[in-house]
Amino acid sequence: MFKDWFGGKKSKYVTVKRQREEDDENKKRKEKGKGQIKEELWTKCKNCGEIIFNKKLAENLKVCLECGYHFRLNAQERLNILVDEGEFKEYDKKLETTNPLDFPDYEEKLKKYQEKTGLNEAAVTGEAKIGGHEVILGIVDANFLMGSMNSVVGEKITRAIEAALDKELPLIIISGGGGGARMYEGMLSLMQMPKTSLALSRLDKAGHLYISVLTDPTYGGVSASFASLGDIIIAEADAKIGFAGPRVIKQTINKDLPDGFQTSEFQLEHGMVDKVVNRKDMKDILVRTLDIHSLRGEADGQ
Repeated sequence: MFKDWFGGKKSKYVTVKRQREEDDENKKRKEKGKGQIKEELWTKCKNCGEIIFNKKLAENLKVCLECGYHFRLNAQERLNILVDEGEFKEYDKKLETTNPLDFPDYEEKLKKYQEKTGLNEAAVTGEAKIGGHEVILGIVDANFLMGSMNSVVGEKITRAIEAALDKELPLIIISGGGGGARMYEGMLSLMQMPKTSLALSRLDKAGHLYISVLTDPTYGGVSASFASLGDIIIAEADAKIGFAGPRVIKQTINKDLPDGFQTSEFQLEHGMVDKVVNRKDMKDILVRTLDIHSLRGEADGQ
């Protein structure tokens, strides 16, 4: 009798169990969905832990409203902040990297970052107007393979330097590369350091202004070449600047490093940069510098 009572209910117990599993899965999906919505609406500051509404963060140029921490910007965000509206003409937009050493999976990696960033490579260059001043502008975007130096990045930067020389315009390069020389291209990547440096030497001999702006991160081949060769070197607040990273150095010398080592402020204190600037003041500082070094500035002063 008991067998008759319970035998037909076996499937019902299984159904209940499945229903619970489905409910758990649906709950997980909902919680995951809520998390995604929160991530789209809010950002946690890496420095102070403050939770910031993304709209407010964007309005404050991606600087933490609580502690002033400067989040990293991509190339388009830099253009939006610094360049006069509608006054940017990009150079060499279609210039793309090949795989000269047939390095395994390099093409797939490039495609991944091209889709992620909307860029063909880590450098964006072109003609721009900043506060009415015509300049040649270059930006290295750390979101593309950490802004590492390779044949195309070096070529685009070199062409921008040569354009400044030919057009007799000031040159501004905003560096944000922490990946060193890109190993996938071997010596072709390393060659870009002397290549860009020699081009800047020609610009210097012609007497044209070069302003180098260092942002987070500026390391490796970028810092060891064009980023450190400006007539005027301006660092954005909170930027990490150096050649080898602090962890590598500490492991090499087996010693604790000074507080704030390789920050913008540390570099200013030790004479490696001329000025540390908050992001909201960067355009004004660039315009004032261009005013001082331009014929327009001389005319205004008369």
